[in-house]
Amino acid sequence: MAISQAMCTSFKVELLNGIHAFSTTVARGSTAADTFYMALYTSSATLGATTTAYTASDETSGTGYVAGGQALAISDAPQSSGTTAFLSFTDETWSTATITARGALIYNSTQSNKAVAVLDFGGDKTSTAGDFTVVFPTADASNAIIRIA
Repeated sequence: MAISQAMCTSFKVELLNGIHAFSTTVARGSTAADTFYMALYTSSATLGATTTAYTASDETSGTGYVAGGQALAISDAPQSSGTTAFLSFTDETWSTATITARGALIYNSTQSNKAVAVLDFGGDKTSTAGDFTVVFPTADASNAIIRIA
């Protein structure tokens, strides 16, 4: 069992099919962007490029954590620099939490919980009655969590 950081392959196909809407600018004829969540997982989880949807299997549990995780906020509307399009999310914090997580799954709750990306923390991360924060990289063409080159 392992968590391998990756943009999910199913997400790439779904982008080409117009499934995910990250902004209200062009949201399949709608004025509403989809809602994205981040769920945390233990080291027992098996997540990676082949993950297609949110699962509660081997999800973190503990004080201050609710199954399914928390809604994410997009830090900036999708944009581009050079030939790379990108976007990122604002840092996510579980307050006063007592939890341990090895990784996370970003998923689209508006679209049947379809998987977007798997994050590998590189080892167990723990908070004890404190903040558990996932810090996203800078939203630019070289670092953003979602980049299409």
